[in-house]
Amino acid sequence: MPELPEVETVRRGLLPALEGATIAEALARVRKLRFPVPSDFSTRLAGNRIERLTRRSKYILMECEDGLVVILHLGMSGRVTIHDAANAPEILEKHDHVVLKTTNGTHVIYNDARRFGLILFSDRETIADHPLIRDIGPEPLGNEFNIDVLNARLMGRKSSIKAALLDQKLVAGLGNIYVCEALWRAGIHPSRQALTVAGNDAARLVPIIRDVLTEAIAAGGSTLKDYVQTSGELGYFQHSFKAYGREGEACSKPECGGTVMRIVQQGRSSFYCETCQN
Repeated sequence: MPELPEVETVRRGLLPALEGATIAEALARVRKLRFPVPSDFSTRLAGNRIERLTRRSKYILMECEDGLVVILHLGMSGRVTIHDAANAPEILEKHDHVVLKTTNGTHVIYNDARRFGLILFSDRETIADHPLIRDIGPEPLGNEFNIDVLNARLMGRKSSIKAALLDQKLVAGLGNIYVCEALWRAGIHPSRQALTVAGNDAARLVPIIRDVLTEAIAAGGSTLKDYVQTSGELGYFQHSFKAYGREGEACSKPECGGTVMRIVQQGRSSFYCETCQN
């Protein structure tokens, strides 16, 4: 499932196509993704102008001129591609479920083979209280995520540090890949109790999380299966993985000499170095 870097990459890719653009036509070819598509999807968007594209955790928010906010989540297999007027497809693919056409002829197509993504409506006045948004923790790339905040949220927490960082109420947007990479860089074992990481380890972890995410965004995210950028290009950060997916390989930290191992935590694979993460 796309994590923060992939969603942010998609948001940035959509900016020149949609921010400030007026929707000429909005087409929903299915009634339901993870949840039903709003019944007034086409009529509410046609003629509307998109003023801002923002992101909250793994959700892209399209803020419209009339106060409408469109919530987009890519799910497990969702992808968004942009086509100018000259290159817009004449025939849509089977899983091209949603199409936005702007007044300048640009086509934005949402494709989702597994239909685990979602497109819902909210509004500018109440979006912060939307059930999908209201309980999300601080953005890890923002000033509201800092050492004091992380320390406070780890204090007394008996779950593993891996589970804690995956909790969207603790910090927004982190997923399995980037938690594995951040913990490897920080030298923290994924099974350690979260409360034991508070203090110096947490102080080291905050900038590392920021660095991992920033580098991944610069690389266009990670493509493991379905994810692509809005241009159709793959992400490239998977070529920089140091822990995730490298079970049995030698740890790449200088003079470590350890081996990357895999364990399963809460049904997800965790990759770590048996020697330098403790």
